[in-house]
Amino acid sequence: MKRFRVAVDIGGTFVDSILFDSETGTTRLAKASTTPDEPVRGVLAALDRLGVSLNDTELFVHGTTLGLNAVIERRGVETGIITNAGFRDVFEIGRADVPAASMYDYRYQREASIVKRRHRFGVGGRIDVNGNEVEPLDEAAVLDAAGKLVEAGIRSVAICFLHSYRNPAHEARAAEVIREAYPQLAVSASSAITREYREYERTATAVVDAYINPIFNDYVGRLENGLVENGFGGKLLIMRSAGGAMTAQTARQAPIYTVLSGPAGGLIGAGQLAKAIGRDRVLTLDYGGTSLDAAVIEDGEPLVMHEAPLADLPALIPIFDIRCIGAGGGSIAWVQEGLLQVGPQSAGSQPGPIAYGRGGNEPTTTDAALILGFLDPSTFLGGTVDLDVPAARQGMQNRVAGPLGIDIDRAAAGIFDVLVARTAGAIREITVERGRDPRDFSMLAFGGAGPLIAPLIAREVMNAELIVPQNPAVFSAWGMLMSDIVTDVALTQLRLLEPEAQGPVEEAFATLIEDARAQLEGQSGAQTERRFLRLVECRYAGQEHALEIELPEGEDLASLRARFDDLHRERYGHAIAAPVQIVTLRVRASAVMPKPTLPIVPEATGPASDAQIGSREAFCFALRERTPFAVYDRKLLGAGHTFDGPAIVEEGTTTTVIHSDQTVAVDPHGHLIVRRKSA
Repeated sequence: MKRFRVAVDIGGTFVDSILFDSETGTTRLAKASTTPDEPVRGVLAALDRLGVSLNDTELFVHGTTLGLNAVIERRGVETGIITNAGFRDVFEIGRADVPAASMYDYRYQREASIVKRRHRFGVGGRIDVNGNEVEPLDEAAVLDAAGKLVEAGIRSVAICFLHSYRNPAHEARAAEVIREAYPQLAVSASSAITREYREYERTATAVVDAYINPIFNDYVGRLENGLVENGFGGKLLIMRSAGGAMTAQTARQAPIYTVLSGPAGGLIGAGQLAKAIGRDRVLTLDYGGTSLDAAVIEDGEPLVMHEAPLADLPALIPIFDIRCIGAGGGSIAWVQEGLLQVGPQSAGSQPGPIAYGRGGNEPTTTDAALILGFLDPSTFLGGTVDLDVPAARQGMQNRVAGPLGIDIDRAAAGIFDVLVARTAGAIREITVERGRDPRDFSMLAFGGAGPLIAPLIAREVMNAELIVPQNPAVFSAWGMLMSDIVTDVALTQLRLLEPEAQGPVEEAFATLIEDARAQLEGQSGAQTERRFLRLVECRYAGQEHALEIELPEGEDLASLRARFDDLHRERYGHAIAAPVQIVTLRVRASAVMPKPTLPIVPEATGPASDAQIGSREAFCFALRERTPFAVYDRKLLGAGHTFDGPAIVEEGTTTTVIHSDQTVAVDPHGHLIVRRKSA
């Protein structure tokens, strides 16, 4: 029996990999630089550093934001649209709104559509709102439109017909005839991705899927070939944006489900960790080299949205509710009109921060951390990268300190002040603006830069505690190993929440569960435990937005009304006597996979000072000045150790910085628990 399970997460700066040995229960980790020009090369480099035998590997789980990056950077493939006659401009008209971030920008100009008008075609055929055929599909027109798209060099086409969420027959037939006639053309039908209403949003979802389809399929094909050439014969899984994994073959059919598959691993891991150590409310901060991802975990489960903006395009897919800002270890600091800015531009892995000595000349967060004394230039990333302190200081002087007329330390500290302010804003969006107090949450910090920056965030928002898990730099990859195989299905069913709806709702749920069961069949073993979660989206009649409530099997709809009122009151402060309307029924199905358990570390046998390996001067944000910091080796810390800041905890792939008003305790699993010192 094969013994290894491997997970690999591609970030903007580094590729993180982790190996779990099922025989010994141990893990091993490695990092390699991201290779944007050829991502597979970076993955294989990380595996090489991991020293894993792919011949003896049963499972390979992978997360990537390749598709999301293609949308954000507008470098997907040339795409066409086939829709109903008279409706070809729906995608461009959209909701005729202005994104919230640009609401007060009088200079705002909407970006050009990713689908040119000459590549959008309307064809005959109509399904009505009840799912009945009013006009047969004009298959000749479908073939003619597809032929013109192929002649124009289009590589992918999105199909979206009116009311296909009720009856997908026309879309399914159009996709079939196109694939038969033009097998080289990638086809994305909206009803194959989502069975929810809202025509523009369904169209945009299909377009985004089509836009990234050839790019994603090409990447996965290259990855599969690279793994096989290195002896891999196990199962390749790709993470989903709302957690869980799916087979590579399933992912290739609808790559839009993978757009946030990298950050999703971290949230799955956070949920599992929260359950294991008994934390009901957790706020996650995933700081990588390029971005920060913040999210909320409640009762061990990350919050899920069913519509997400992807570069101002809506996507009707389940996706974790993550707030992402361009602020990470590689974020570039710059001065604009006398004001210090940080990000969203990143130095990435090439050329990287100035201190890397690879030709970068713009100061980054990493350069600031080095200048402030948080990083040891000789042991960075386990000694694999020598950091150039004089070059970092000179770059900071030239680009930030000089233009602002301040000293270098103050400029470097200012970069962290900006990061803290931006992160606190993201945290408020997912807590305060939704009726939650961030002080009620434990904060969990991971990613390569997370443990370095998060103690400052915890001070700002006054969290009860900050948790730095074991191996935080590869925590997202570890979370992927904790994933089940998951599929989500949904069906819009607009009807009032009343006793007469019980029968139709149960019938619809039975159909959805069978659909989900069929999707799981080919992705997991027959003996795997299956779980089905039934969810109902409801709203007061006349409202636009809905709330999601679980409806366990055997429970009638009468109880749903009371629970909906309670949830509405909790979320918005009131409930009203209006009728309640069912909007969408959802089923999340999972095939339960074996998972590693959290290790228990040895108890401390002496004082924490035994783990101290030295000291150095660094900048303390509690004092706003340089002061001596004790330096600890994390490998030498045992369960029960406690120590006060200022302190620095070093491990091979990251550094935790504790300021003078904070204290640390090591829990039984080796996690660092950081709290404010008692007054």
